[in-house]
Amino acid sequence: MTAASDTTHFGFENVPLGEKQAKVDDVFHKVAGRYDLMNDLMSAGLHRVWKEALLTALKPPRDRAFHHLDVAGGTGDVAFKVLEEGGPQTDVTVLDINAEMLAVGRERANKRFPEDERIRFVQGNAEELALPDNSFDAYTIAFGIRNVPRIEKALAEAYRVLKRGGRFLCLEFSHVDVPVLDKIYEAYSFNVIPPMGRMVTGESEPYQYLVESIRKFPRPQVFANMIADAGFRRASFTPMTGGVVALHSGWKL
Repeated sequence: MTAASDTTHFGFENVPLGEKQAKVDDVFHKVAGRYDLMNDLMSAGLHRVWKEALLTALKPPRDRAFHHLDVAGGTGDVAFKVLEEGGPQTDVTVLDINAEMLAVGRERANKRFPEDERIRFVQGNAEELALPDNSFDAYTIAFGIRNVPRIEKALAEAYRVLKRGGRFLCLEFSHVDVPVLDKIYEAYSFNVIPPMGRMVTGESEPYQYLVESIRKFPRPQVFANMIADAGFRRASFTPMTGGVVALHSGWKL
């Protein structure tokens, strides 16, 4: 029998810890080609506003070298914005565990930043980054941390690879706490998003997992405490859109 400590959640299902990553990989394998389109449809374009808030908090400098790591960012959305807002000495490493998502990102990058060596795509696991200690000025992860089987390990790795003075920023779905909006959001999540996913991508199961995984993610203060436990200082969060998402922040000081 599998001990409780050796299990984790995959949506509302409890699975052996070692099996979650493969299940998550399968989810993104199925939807990689239409991932960005579905993000626009599901959020009515709001995911772009949320990512702009992340970039506003990040403020890539234009006058000095800036080494940025974007984790679980395979299709390149955040990375492209960092390159556009940073200066000529800005470079971005996009890391994702899923090869299909990275392939989409590389194709988009080749069209948007042809022959630009300031961006590179690396396949890797957020829990075990094959990257040097103290090597990045900032680490971002947008809508990816809830898919990591061992969140504490990913946070510890984020802390390890950041330089002193480096910043951790995480954009993630959160918990709606506005009366009436919470009921509307619940109904929309479970009754609209999976059928929409089936219509657009031919698959509803990945989007059923999506809405379930959001409900299983720690509440924002609990996650902020996890960020602090990993060693980050000034751990904080900012709810947005009535708590649909939260922007989490921490500093390696």
